[in-house]
Parts: sequence; structure tokens; C-alpha cells
Amino acid sequence: MSNRKVTKAVILAAGFGTRFLPASKAVPKVLFPVIDKPIIQIIVEEIVKAGVTDITFVLSPFTQEIRKHFEIFPALNNLLAKFNKEKELAVLKQIENMAKFSFCMQEQGARHGAGIAIRSARELIGNQPFLLLFADEFYLADPPWITQLLDAYNQYQGSILGCIRSDAGDRYGFVTGDNTDEKIVKVKDLIEKPGIGKTPSNLASMSGMIFEPEIFDSLKEADRELEPGKELYHTYGIKKMLQKGLPFYAVEYQNYRYFDTGDKFGYLKSLVELGLESAEFGEKFREYLKEKTASF
Repeated sequence: MSNRKVTKAVILAAGFGTRFLPASKAVPKVLFPVIDKPIIQIIVEEIVKAGVTDITFVLSPFTQEIRKHFEIFPALNNLLAKFNKEKELAVLKQIENMAKFSFCMQEQGARHGAGIAIRSARELIGNQPFLLLFADEFYLADPPWITQLLDAYNQYQGSILGCIRSDAGDRYGFVTGDNTDEKIVKVKDLIEKPGIGKTPSNLASMSGMIFEPEIFDSLKEADRELEPGKELYHTYGIKKMLQKGLPFYAVEYQNYRYFDTGDKFGYLKSLVELGLESAEFGEKFREYLKEKTASF
């Protein structure tokens, strides 16, 4: 498996977005705008920035609108051209040509979970390593967060987990292992949501992973052993791979800011933080917030 390159990415975008109902009933949560870009477009731009331009979206019947956002929309393009909206048309064409986009449906059945969504992309990924991203979390980092993942993979040629320091034992999975350098850990185990005050380390596994293709068979094995009705988490496949002795590394993101738009407060914080940085109206927004908060 030496000197393999990661050329494909998978974005899991099949969720119901129940925390944002009723707003997410007709519009998938990950298409909600952060100023003027959908959340999922920000993630795609980060992938492309890192040099990966073959991107697969795993969708559900509830998230088909995502496909419309990234595919060519001839009627709209023709209308913009007719009314000389060249700037707007150029933006849409840039999105359409940003990468090679593929789409697949999440397997439908009694079992749900991220593991099922990952498994659904097997045919499009084949026997290759691939990036795995959740559609509602992203980072702005220097160097870019996906570049940090790819650099770790290129160095170690094993599956990679993107991590941050945290003590939220009720929210994340936590890795244990031995440091190979100051920001890379060779993973021994991954403990999913151990509970508050029970974390085995402070290194939490977050969005942004690179999997070797063995993850597909490992998820299939985990599925066979799981009780009916239980969700198949991606972590079950990871633990299977670790049990087989397949190499896993955790890279701690450096110089990053984390944006979690998966809940309402996280989404609101993302709007405020990125709004303050807007070249178009950031200064006006800052003054507005000062005025409003002064009266509270």
C-alpha cells in the first residue's frame, strides 16, 4: 500500500436535519447559508483547495436538493445570461465546474447510521483510500485542515482520524495511543462517547478522516454482529480495522477554528464569526453588534 495518493472524497449528507425543523423540512440543513454560501459548499471548497476534485455525496430522499445545487441548472443559467447577470452566472458556473461530482443514495433498510452511509459509496470509491467528511462541520485552518489530513496520510500511509483537544466525553469519540511526533498519534483504540469525566485522553475524533478501503468490509462485519435496530456508527468499522492490526493514526489539527453548524447555537455562532470577517459588511456588522449588545 506504499505511496498511494488520496484522490477521492465522500461527504455524508443523508441526514434528516431534525434539529432544524421546520426550516429543514423542504431545504436540507447543509444547504442553509453561511452569509451567501451553503454550509456544504464551504466544505467542498476546502476539499478542492487541498487538491482533491473527485467528490461523492451520499444522499437520502430528504436531501436531493443538494444535487441540484452542484449540478448544471440550464434554465437558471439561460435566464441569467438573458438578463446580462454575468457576475452571478460566473459564480454558478464556477460551482458546477469546481470538481467531478458523483451522487449515491444511502442504503435503505432497517439499519441507519454513518456506517451505512459510508458503505453506500463503496461502488464509486472502489479499492482506493478516500477522504470522509460530515456535511455540517468544517474548519478554517493554516495550513488548511484537509491538507493536514493528506500530509499525514502521505507520510504514514495508513488511515487517519482528524482530531481536536476536548473533554466533552458525552459528545465525541476519543483516541488512545502513542505519539509518533508532537501532533500525530498511532491509534490503539477509539472509545465512543465515554461520558463526562471518563475520557481516556483529550484527543477527540472529529469530522475529517481518511480511510483505507478495508473500512467497507469492516463495516459489513460490524453490521452482521450488531443487534437489530441499532445504528451502525462509523466507529464500529474503525474498531474492527484496529482489531485486525491495520494502521490508524490521529492527527491533531493545528492553527484551526472549528465551526459546528449541526445545531442551532453552533450555526448562529458560525454566522456571527464569519459575518464579522466579511469584506463587504464586516465593519458595519461589528458596529451593529456593539450597539445591540450595549443595551443588554
